[in-house]
Amino acid sequence: MSVRIGVEEEFHVLEAESGLLVPRANPLLRRLPRRTFTTELHQSTVESNSKVHTSLGDLYADLTETRRRLDAAASSLGLAAVAAGTAPLAPAASAHPTAGARYHRMLEDYRAIADEQLICGAQVHVDVPDRDTAVRVMCEVSPWLPVLLALSAGSPFWQGADTGYASWRTMLWQRWPTAGPVGCFAGADEYDATVRDLVRAGIISDPGMIYYDVRPSAHLQTLELRICDSCPRAETVVLVAGLFRALVTEACERLRTGGVPSCEGRHEWLRGASWRAARSGLEGSLVDPGTHQEVPAGQVVRKLLARLRPALEGHGDRQTVHELAEEALCDGSAAHRMRRIAQDEGLPACVDMLIAETRGERAPRRATDTRRQNLYAADVTGPSRVSARPLTPR
Repeated sequence: MSVRIGVEEEFHVLEAESGLLVPRANPLLRRLPRRTFTTELHQSTVESNSKVHTSLGDLYADLTETRRRLDAAASSLGLAAVAAGTAPLAPAASAHPTAGARYHRMLEDYRAIADEQLICGAQVHVDVPDRDTAVRVMCEVSPWLPVLLALSAGSPFWQGADTGYASWRTMLWQRWPTAGPVGCFAGADEYDATVRDLVRAGIISDPGMIYYDVRPSAHLQTLELRICDSCPRAETVVLVAGLFRALVTEACERLRTGGVPSCEGRHEWLRGASWRAARSGLEGSLVDPGTHQEVPAGQVVRKLLARLRPALEGHGDRQTVHELAEEALCDGSAAHRMRRIAQDEGLPACVDMLIAETRGERAPRRATDTRRQNLYAADVTGPSRVSARPLTPR
């Protein structure tokens, strides 16, 4: 079985000395290859695009090399790149939009929602046989997507305050009119007609503004996962990619062989399940997709692993995914690690950890920079066990 995957990652651009979010994407992008890196709505964000891979080991090597290049370019400008859902030290007036008619219209139409789009996500693309299959599979995989959100959760802080959520990015993201769980569609024609209706109604300006948790790509023969936070550890991205590929291929096979669809046609509970994952991450309970009951996160993750065992084995991913999942459950979510550091040493040390993990280091710098604390206080308003074992191809 050879189903290809690819990843898009968004990174916050920080001033290295202060740790503050800064609008420096354009000068950073001038030092990076445009075939791999691009802009986003705000100048405090850059996006990378991986190559297409069949092996999780190759994907990991690609992601780590891309991050290395980004870190080198950022360092040369006195900047740092951070993969996380939100930047802990983001001043309230951080919004500096990227030039362009599309972005200008988004800012005019959505005002505060667009102004506060200072968030970063990780998207995973998985090959599908055709667009009809992609649309039908969306419904099949949706019940398990909150589990992937919990694994990626890494945005507990917003404008210097602890939100109480593992993924505050999710709460900000779901304010868009086409974000959140996707409904059921009979096929691509029905889905595309719905998108056209949304454009005609003036709710969105183009199909690229469909921000559902999962969607068929507008220009690739893939299904795209969009629910996850950006992850400081590249290993977490690989874990999510492996699980999502297995979910998609399992659903495709079930549809191909005439199996009984797992979707009951009722998605009302999905938004609540996503909220639960955003609130708790891996440190609390999740909603079991089978029973719709509150269950400890570790049990739901392991239930997903058991369900996907044949698909994971078919891709040669079972050992890698199981090891990464157990490591994630042992270490805790990125949100948990961030809070632990922040409580012990302050938010600047939390930023140091994010910078270190984004560039591939597992041992964060522990010293708190008093000067950074003072800079932050002046500019911002508003409220483990660590493994150094590298991922190896299997």
